[in-house]
Amino acid sequence: MCIRDSPETLRQNKIFKHVLGTDQAQDVLVYEEKDDTYRCGVWKSKSKDYLFIGSFQTLSTELQYLDANTPDGDWQIIQPRERDLEYMVDHFEDHFYIRTNLDAKNFRLVKTPLSNTTKENWIDVIPHRSDIYLQGFDLFKDYLVIEERKAGLINIRVKKWEGEEQYIPFNDPAYQAYTTSNLDFDTNILRYDYSSLTTPFTNFEYNMETKTTEVLKQEEVLDPNFSSANYISERQFATAKDGTQIPLSIVYKKGVDKNGTNPLLLYAYGSYGNSIDPSFNSIRLSLLERGFIYAIAHVRGGQEMGRDWYENGKLLKKKITFTDFIDCGEHLINEGLSLIH
Repeated sequence: MCIRDSPETLRQNKIFKHVLGTDQAQDVLVYEEKDDTYRCGVWKSKSKDYLFIGSFQTLSTELQYLDANTPDGDWQIIQPRERDLEYMVDHFEDHFYIRTNLDAKNFRLVKTPLSNTTKENWIDVIPHRSDIYLQGFDLFKDYLVIEERKAGLINIRVKKWEGEEQYIPFNDPAYQAYTTSNLDFDTNILRYDYSSLTTPFTNFEYNMETKTTEVLKQEEVLDPNFSSANYISERQFATAKDGTQIPLSIVYKKGVDKNGTNPLLLYAYGSYGNSIDPSFNSIRLSLLERGFIYAIAHVRGGQEMGRDWYENGKLLKKKITFTDFIDCGEHLINEGLSLIH
């Protein structure tokens, strides 16, 4: 299977079937996405048992599936597209597992029999939670791995299909973590990336059976004197004018006095639902070495605290993004920090 772009828009709109060893001119058109607000793609389930074609738009998804052992068969739609209905699918044993926002603003995980895939057949695996945003999931033979965002930070939960569950421990008060490409289905090893305001990007292998972690690779910092132990990070919350608690991630060098005599640089984004996670940046070290305090305000308009966080900072509510930023600045000043605009 291969994807081709529309020459007019460069939109991925056609899926072709190619037989290895044949001329490309003999490729067969499998699917064409004719709605120009959608793009499409093709991939295989992690189990390698099914092929998927996905059509994606900002507010809607539609997926089709085909038994990978019958590539000449007919594609079947999992759930017809509807406005404001998003979903993503993978396969395990007798079910498709689906992350969806159906009746779940912060998304939930459901499963459905292979023979009955439309939404009325969806059964909760991880129900919707108003205070936790379900960011993603990964299927293994013996484990279900869930990425979920709580209080603005990502947690990685490892759950045996039958039995106990565990959270991978992270020591920093503010950090970024996410699973990477875990292509093996029958394995106890989970790969994930981790970074914090004091820790360079690090790739880990986590043994889900023994609960042990191994560092595979860490981003090199060119400064030979760099050590994570030379810096301190904090997580604070500022109170906005409407009473909402806004997360703040802060880093500074050990020995810096937070008494208002040191400069502080406050950064925020807060748009399009993009979460600005507190990760490492070596460029920032120059400021920290000169006594700066660096802070990230996780203002509304992003998605750090769930879908409501985004929706309460967009369109007619966009002003909140800026007032949150101001309130975070005032909080830092009241905590004894000075501020550079």
